Amino acid sequence: MSYEPPHPTGRLLLTPDDKEAPARARRLRHLGLGQRPDPALDAFAARLAGRVEAPYAMVNFLDERGQFFAGLHTPLTGPLVRDDGTRPLIGRFLPRDHGFCPHVVVRHKALVLEDVRDYPRFAGNPVVDEFGIRSYLGAPLIDTTGMVLGTVCAADIRPRPWGRTGLDTIKSTAADLTARLELGDDGP
Repeated sequence: MSYEPPHPTGRLLLTPDDKEAPARARRLRHLGLGQRPDPALDAFAARLAGRVEAPYAMVNFLDERGQFFAGLHTPLTGPLVRDDGTRPLIGRFLPRDHGFCPHVVVRHKALVLEDVRDYPRFAGNPVVDEFGIRSYLGAPLIDTTGMVLGTVCAADIRPRPWGRTGLDTIKSTAADLTARLELGDDGP
């Protein structure tokens, strides 16, 4: 674990060390992934958002520099407004210390956070304050070599009882997408 400077809220943030990042970056380049937005992965993220009824869904690839959402679904309109009246806008790039996907990648396991504020380790994460994220559901994309390529995830600005159904859904979605990515078929 690497310790980040104290968050403005006074909470200490932990960002996991990712010793596999250089090898992952090479593997992603070999597969032609993680370099640019992919309309098929955007469509995949949109289907995932619909399936779990979440406003945000992503296909995220991580390397030494940070996170890249090759597949991204965000709400175009609607009632998603933070407490301060602004809209959370998530772009294609995030630093490694933002969000929960770096934890999923290093753990090689799915992560379900029904309300991130219930977990001191995650409550001070920048996406909580900057984007209003309150719940997260993510699973690793583990290829046939055992390498974690990235994650598939969904997030909401309100607490969500994802439950066992959410966990099973995100894990099966990740396994399905990983098989498609290795075959070079990330379409519907």
